[in-house]
Amino acid sequence: MAGRPSKYTTVGEIEAEIQEYFADESTRKTITGLAYHLGFESRQSFYDYEKDGEFSYTLKRARLRIEMGYEEGLHTPACTGSIFALKNFGWRDKIETGFTNLEGKDIVTAPLTDSQFSELLNQINANSDPG
Repeated sequence: MAGRPSKYTTVGEIEAEIQEYFADESTRKTITGLAYHLGFESRQSFYDYEKDGEFSYTLKRARLRIEMGYEEGLHTPACTGSIFALKNFGWRDKIETGFTNLEGKDIVTAPLTDSQFSELLNQINANSDPG
């Protein structure tokens, strides 16, 4: 990594600091909080360290533990903050429906009539015939 020399030389050192962070019950667990506790000057530095092969697994597990906390927050009445945080973790609340052919093109663009549905079902059955 370019820039400042690594603060941690072994996985054990960084794991001990991470466990200390999670043991402190006085703060909410966040990526920024963890990055600050570990001595990083930014979240980006945390993510850069996460890319390092030696520390990657340990930091990804710590990030997953924080993400889990937000997911558990979805089961509370005031879960808006958790939803926002999870979207920053890459979660989406988009519902996708429809049918596509093998080329990924939509084959249903409007509600089917009974005869269209029967024809489609026959085509599906014909294509899935093992013989």
